[in-house]
Amino acid sequence: MSDTAARPDATAELDTAGAAGGRPSFMTLVRVETRKLFDTRTSKILTAILVTLGLGSVAARGLVAGPHFFTLAGTSAIAFGTLLPVLAILTMTGEWSHRTALTTFALEPRRSRVLAAKCLPPLVAAVAACLLALLIAAPVTAAVSAAQGVPATWQVAPQTVLGWIATMVILTAQGLAMGALLLNAPAAIVIYFVTPMLWSAIGQLGHVGEVLAGWLDLNSTTNPLTSGDMSGGDLARLAVSVMVWIAIPMGAGVLRVSRKDIN
Repeated sequence: MSDTAARPDATAELDTAGAAGGRPSFMTLVRVETRKLFDTRTSKILTAILVTLGLGSVAARGLVAGPHFFTLAGTSAIAFGTLLPVLAILTMTGEWSHRTALTTFALEPRRSRVLAAKCLPPLVAAVAACLLALLIAAPVTAAVSAAQGVPATWQVAPQTVLGWIATMVILTAQGLAMGALLLNAPAAIVIYFVTPMLWSAIGQLGHVGEVLAGWLDLNSTTNPLTSGDMSGGDLARLAVSVMVWIAIPMGAGVLRVSRKDIN
């Protein structure tokens, strides 16, 4: 299925809802956006790569790290933190790259509802991916323990697991915000991948650079979440970085989409 062919198929449900009378419900919008998230050739390939790399890394890490349950599950964060935001960016920019925005917003003129519906599937997918990694890590841990003849380490603090999942959700939300602001997938993807390198360089520019990176580098401010050791200062730094990289870009993106001419 081509990318362009999938979009009219996905929006057919909106057309049906409109023909039945009234505007489509929010759950209808969510179902349509979920189909769009996984219907296109690009998204299918990206999802397959995400699952393969995420789960493959869990199994491969077991050969190196031993039977440590959360260490194995957390290895998938490398793939998830890279590809989930890209999937989120494609979700936000798809209407414009596939030129289906006119159809979508004609069937549902309240553009903010469409954007809200676009946000839910990638965020739910981020949580589901983490849960799947935990599910796969359990038998891998047991198998590695049996193969190596050493006891498995199962202990993990609940706040560490929740913080890890929250980090994946935050990174996915950053992708959504960048996509909504720029409405251009290549530009948003480049900015997402280049930003950590820039902050790493800024952090080496003395005390001022280190302070700026400590407050504004989202990859840095989410570290206490993944370690399960969040203090009041860590929470403040996380809140500032989330405001700068998610809340403000998303607000500006919603405003831009709401006022953007479609032709």
